[in-house]
This record gives sequence, C-alpha cells and structure tokens, in this order.
Amino acid sequence: MTQQPGRPTGGGVNANDLLAFGVEVLAVVLLAVWGAHLGGTTVAHVLGGILVPGGAVVLWGLFAAPRARVRVPALLVATKVLVLGTAVLVAWSLLSPVWAAVVSVVVVVNTLLMWVGPFAHPLRRA
Repeated sequence: MTQQPGRPTGGGVNANDLLAFGVEVLAVVLLAVWGAHLGGTTVAHVLGGILVPGGAVVLWGLFAAPRARVRVPALLVATKVLVLGTAVLVAWSLLSPVWAAVVSVVVVVNTLLMWVGPFAHPLRRA
C-alpha cells in the first residue's frame, strides 16, 4: 500500500489528538444543553437541544473534521473558532466559574497545541 502525498498514516495520533476529540465531544454536549434551554415550550427545548449541536456537527463535518468535505484552511479555522468559542461561552453561562475556567483553558491550550509545538499537525490537504 502506498501513501498518498498529504495523507496522514495510521499511526499519526498523539495524546493531544485524543484530548481534542474529548474537547469536541464536550463542545457538542455543552451546545446541546444550552440549546435545550432555549425557548419557553417543550417543543422549543427539544428542537434547540437537537438543532444547535446538530448544526455544529454539520459545520464541523464539512469544514473542520480530519476528513472534511471542504478543505479550505480559512473555513477550518473559522469553524473551530465558531464552534469551540461558542462552547466556551456556553460553559461560562451554564457551569460554575471554576469549571468554566477549566473548560476555557483546556480548549485554548489544546487548540493551540494542534497548531504549534510538539503535537502540531500541519494543515493536511489532499
């Protein structure tokens, strides 16, 4: 099997990648809880709890996932800033200040380490 240029090999996952996956799951959960608090009716709560994280997942899959359909670096960065940034803001509105600060630090440090430092991945495009 030959490797295609620009494609990562199977062994390219590090500890920060695993943490990034956890951060992404946490972001979806926070957005779901926040979405479920929107509106004043049960229907609005259910729709918010489904549509808000659903929209984030669709954006992530299109622009920010490792196998994203659209491979434009600016859209990748914009999607990560939008989804993760919104999740941090939601953490500050839903969680205690201590936990919101922990979430904020973990998201920021993890995201920075994805771009610079020993765990960095170059923008992979095929």
